[in-house]
Amino acid sequence: MSELSGILPLFKPEGMTSHDCVMKIRRLAGTRKVGHTGTLDPDVTGVLPICIGKATKVADYLHDEPKTYRAELTIGIATDTEDAGGQILETKEKQDDLTEAELRYVFERFTGAITQVPPMYSAVKVNGKRLHELAREGKIVERQPRQVMIYGINPEEIRLDKPYPTVHFTVSCSKGTYIRTLCADIGRELGYPAHMSYLQRIKSGPFTLEQCVTLQTVAKAAEENTLHTLLYPLDRALIQYPAVHVPQGRVQAILNGLSQRHVNPGDWEKGDKLRLYAPDGTFLALHAVVETDRDTGVESKPVKVF
Repeated sequence: MSELSGILPLFKPEGMTSHDCVMKIRRLAGTRKVGHTGTLDPDVTGVLPICIGKATKVADYLHDEPKTYRAELTIGIATDTEDAGGQILETKEKQDDLTEAELRYVFERFTGAITQVPPMYSAVKVNGKRLHELAREGKIVERQPRQVMIYGINPEEIRLDKPYPTVHFTVSCSKGTYIRTLCADIGRELGYPAHMSYLQRIKSGPFTLEQCVTLQTVAKAAEENTLHTLLYPLDRALIQYPAVHVPQGRVQAILNGLSQRHVNPGDWEKGDKLRLYAPDGTFLALHAVVETDRDTGVESKPVKVF
């Protein structure tokens, strides 16, 4: 039997860490070559692409892709973890001057490149120790701000008719974005303590919530020896790059790690990545453009060979 290989879009359940999910899939798939593509906190559900076998080679590319979340912001209550699981630090009931127009204006201001300070309850390392470990020891250390991208943020349901208003919203963002911190920062901009009271990841790279399978489905497939039918090919993680078919006579050269000259190139720039395929559609390699001479063609060299 050939080695199990592919990407499993898993629906991560509440109460499990991303590492718990990896360990479970390792047992079910019977291989240690398993990795996830972006940590979700234990109380967060949603899309967690799992790479199995050779697909672990593309895990970093999936991890780097934008993510989309459905979240709830609660205004007027701050917690030490910036989410609903933390200890309450501060409260402030809604004042009459808080309006829907102001809320929408503030949300809009958080579009584009923004700066975040990683929360103390996070996996970021400072001097070799994770912040959440220091936080549990009662320590607060200085954290360096990070720039992240908010590609789009859309308030969908605004409830101002209660002492602690809530806003349900969707947000598309770059890797490394803390939605907890985004909620706390939005609250701060409004003049209120705030926290994230709900979060679900609904898209990770090309994978959506609708494509996800549960651990129960995976366990049943493993028992019936049909786990391979739940997997997507590893090149699905790279669909953001143009696909190029090479002549049959160049297939072995590509597999051997040689460069390729493209005589009918697209509108590519130096550094652009390309997916190279054999004439029969077999995925061969991921290349990067290293030379763009419009007279002699474009040359690409391998980044990874599959």
